[in-house]
Amino acid sequence: MVQFTKQFEGQLVPEWKDAFVDYAQLKKDLKKIHLLTSGVEEEHTETSLIKTINSSLGKLSLFGNKERERPRAIKVHTKLASSVSNSDVYETELLETIADDTDAAKEFFMCLDTQLNKVNQFYKTKEKEFLERGECLKKQMEILIEVKDAFNQKQANGEPTQESKKDDSISCTISSEEDSIKSRTEETELQEYCLEDLDNNGKEALESPRSEESIIINNEDSKLRTVSGRVFSCQGRNLNIKIPLTNPSRKFSAISYFIKEDLINQSSSKRRGPDGVNKLRISKKTLNHAEKMIKGALTELYKGLNYLKTYRNLNMLAFMNILKKFDKVTGKQILPIYLKVVESSYFNSSDKVINLSDEVEEWFIKHFTGENRRKAMKYLKPHHRKESHSVTFFIGLFTGGFVALLAGYIIVAHLTGMYRKQSEKTVYMETAYPVLSMFGLLFLHLFLYGCNIFMWRKARINYSFIFELGSENELKFRDVFLICTASMSVIVGVMFVHLLLLAKGYSFGQVQVIPGLLLLVFFLTLIFPLNIFYKSSRYRLISVIRNIVFSPLYKVVMLDFFMADQLCSQVPMLRNLEYIACYYITGSYATQDYGYCMRVKYYRDLAYAVSFLPYYWRAMQCARRWFDEGETSHLVNLGKYVSAMLAAGTKVAYEKEGSIGWLCLVVVMSSIATVYQLYWDFVKDWGLLQHNSNNPWLRNQLMLRQKSIYYFSMVLNIVLRLAWLQTVLHSSFEHVNYRVTGLFLAALEVIRRGHWNFYRLENEHLNNAGNFRAVKTVPLPFREVDEED
Repeated sequence: MVQFTKQFEGQLVPEWKDAFVDYAQLKKDLKKIHLLTSGVEEEHTETSLIKTINSSLGKLSLFGNKERERPRAIKVHTKLASSVSNSDVYETELLETIADDTDAAKEFFMCLDTQLNKVNQFYKTKEKEFLERGECLKKQMEILIEVKDAFNQKQANGEPTQESKKDDSISCTISSEEDSIKSRTEETELQEYCLEDLDNNGKEALESPRSEESIIINNEDSKLRTVSGRVFSCQGRNLNIKIPLTNPSRKFSAISYFIKEDLINQSSSKRRGPDGVNKLRISKKTLNHAEKMIKGALTELYKGLNYLKTYRNLNMLAFMNILKKFDKVTGKQILPIYLKVVESSYFNSSDKVINLSDEVEEWFIKHFTGENRRKAMKYLKPHHRKESHSVTFFIGLFTGGFVALLAGYIIVAHLTGMYRKQSEKTVYMETAYPVLSMFGLLFLHLFLYGCNIFMWRKARINYSFIFELGSENELKFRDVFLICTASMSVIVGVMFVHLLLLAKGYSFGQVQVIPGLLLLVFFLTLIFPLNIFYKSSRYRLISVIRNIVFSPLYKVVMLDFFMADQLCSQVPMLRNLEYIACYYITGSYATQDYGYCMRVKYYRDLAYAVSFLPYYWRAMQCARRWFDEGETSHLVNLGKYVSAMLAAGTKVAYEKEGSIGWLCLVVVMSSIATVYQLYWDFVKDWGLLQHNSNNPWLRNQLMLRQKSIYYFSMVLNIVLRLAWLQTVLHSSFEHVNYRVTGLFLAALEVIRRGHWNFYRLENEHLNNAGNFRAVKTVPLPFREVDEED
């Protein structure tokens, strides 16, 4: 039973969590019955012999061939709740005493009926929603097929002239209006309500390749001019095409397309075709975008149907398991009676979801993969990579190599005195050491992320669902550990060789290029185009970083702002990266002038700006979420990052000026920011400090059994949040370079963030704190327009 509980909690959809069977409550009610029936076990044992003799005599009687039916312990009544909902409601009647306390049994069956009714109602609602999506997508597919067929037919019948090669077209007429500001306003309104029944949290359609081919639509009145949202008649249908501008590249391409379209239409208004009809161009790229939007919508629909199948199967298993346990506790045969009702209920008997899922597969196979079922199923239902024992072997191999190389590096560094405070080898600490510390912080963070994945799996937190990771770009914790150990082995090995060369008397000018080459190799590996070294994961990381850098132009998803929060803890790493880039780009490594980047005002100001960037990006993401969702909580969250930027600014000014006034301002601003951040950590991100909770000052639902872990984590988070006090106290280790001290404090912040990650995902898994949807609604491109429109 414990195994099923883990399976049940691990596979449920977080957004639908409340709609699943409340298995925990049913177990509590059953436990009450168990405690009450344990006192009557002796009486049951005494009467069991008499019942056995009576049943044997009944079988040997003259009427033994007509075995009497065993009296039923319960009877489940079915009635219609209301004419509006049109759904059955189940009520169980007890026909005999099941437990010593009848009220406990009634309470159990009342809860069981409530869960069955809830599951039926939710399933019916979701089924209706997905069927409506399926019907809408079917119409979209029909329109797309008609338009593509018309285009292909025109290409097949076109004359082999240069003009026809340049301008492939289909003959369609435009439902046009006056070419004025009013007409453009009306077209904009048409675009706004063409998806009125759909949510605009759509999945970005992939950019299609550029094509010079275009569809030219004959316009009898030559008066309608739009890019997307144009209304045209094709194959007897009045249609509207809308490609939503969901990202900056599409916005910029749309602006350029507007200009190009205006120029083409102005020229076409001066010259008419042989039939006296003007031609209006619609790019084939728009049609490709429409096709990819429908493809994405089919994928989301198929994913939602699979979620609904999982919902049905898990709930069916929950009813079976709780009824088996009930029979075991009470000694009654309730399972066959009630399970028959469950099996005949709507959520288990309806086959509409299965049929629609099969139809989606057929559409996808026929129209998007060229009758290749295997290719279609890889896209619709990708399989997870199988874990290999070789990964574990190489983790151990690289870990051993890393430990050995790190030990050798530390010994050589100690013998040469590289890390001492008053060392003649200061140039090493100012040039090569930042490379090592930058990689160290980066891969420490990645290692902690691997630990987070391991803990999330142990706690049955569905992190891949929350982050919307597909099987092709999802990293297992072993993969993360392999990347960390292999990368750090290479980094420490190269730096060890670099240090040995310096110790043997080679000049800095001869070997200083080695750290720069190491950084360049890792950058090239990140963007390497071949399908090796976890290409899909690398490119997904690049796309997430792009979304963060260009905030708030991109719609914010869970993975984007989660990664932006990680960058807020990597400010020292970003400052090291900026310093190293300046050091090598300006050629300072050749002259050994490591102080150049700190003397030049331009680079010094850039270094200060880097300290603000992660908080700025995160604040812009909050602004975008407030713009999209309209919730004021996002503005309050934005204020947290503004306070962090102000605190960082006062610290930078204090480092520059060093006056008492700036020191007081640092204490005030940092204190305000710390209190703000701690409140948000505990109350919003972790969902703790609920005074009415069943668990004192925590929350009602906890994934970890030991409550003391949560209290300890809150105290640890407070302590690590106060690392900024080092700026005030000027604490440092004796005879240790300030860069080593800075690395230690930066590592503490990275550890705090890794610790924060676990509870943030736990709260998201339990309460859907980010209000993200299990199945996204993708905007659809085509809309049929009435004659009046």
